Amino acid sequence: MQENVSTYQSSLTDKTPDQNDILKARLLLVFEFSVICILIPTIIIAFRLARNMFFFLWGVTFFCWGILFLLHENFWEKAWRFEEVNWKNMKTILPRWALCSVGMLVFTHFYDPGRMFYIIEQRPQAIPIILFAYPLLSALPQEMIFCGYFFERFRPLFLSERLMIIASALVFAFAHVLYINWVAPMLSLVAGLIFASTYSKTKSLALVSIEHGLYGISLFLIGLGWYFYGGAVHG
Repeated sequence: MQENVSTYQSSLTDKTPDQNDILKARLLLVFEFSVICILIPTIIIAFRLARNMFFFLWGVTFFCWGILFLLHENFWEKAWRFEEVNWKNMKTILPRWALCSVGMLVFTHFYDPGRMFYIIEQRPQAIPIILFAYPLLSALPQEMIFCGYFFERFRPLFLSERLMIIASALVFAFAHVLYINWVAPMLSLVAGLIFASTYSKTKSLALVSIEHGLYGISLFLIGLGWYFYGGAVHG
């Protein structure tokens, strides 16, 4: 009997360090989440650093890439999932994108008609840049951070997949407050829910980046891109 009690007490003692390690790991994740998702955007907002957004975006992207490479080696074996870029998924994504594009068109017509089709009419030379550069240089790194990294790294902090989707959308929207207008975070909240839902279902960084690219192209060609342009923020 005494031996059984000793064994039980020993097992409790053995588990304590593991529980402490789990607690420390979660606290580190909370700190990491706070820095990436709250502190950095807050600094950009407070000091009006939106003009340097490209450097912040890629700086954070490389940090996330490094963390995933060092601590989540298996992530890269399944990160892209190109097989999810198929007609079955596109049948959902394309009609939704078309509907949202119409919504953006109507919104622009009533809210800021002077900017409608500005790039198409006034700066057509920028169209090829938007079509090819935006998906690779903007949409991809954003999805790396707010979907790939977020879902892989911060999963232990959330009780359900739905909460992760909502949290991803909220931090995605907050990251766009730095443009100092209400249009960017509002549209980003809606887009964030769409992108996070797509990633949650498919776990495909390739598919969600393509989807983000489509929305970004529509946004800029319709005329709402000005609200997502760092140069429009006065220092």
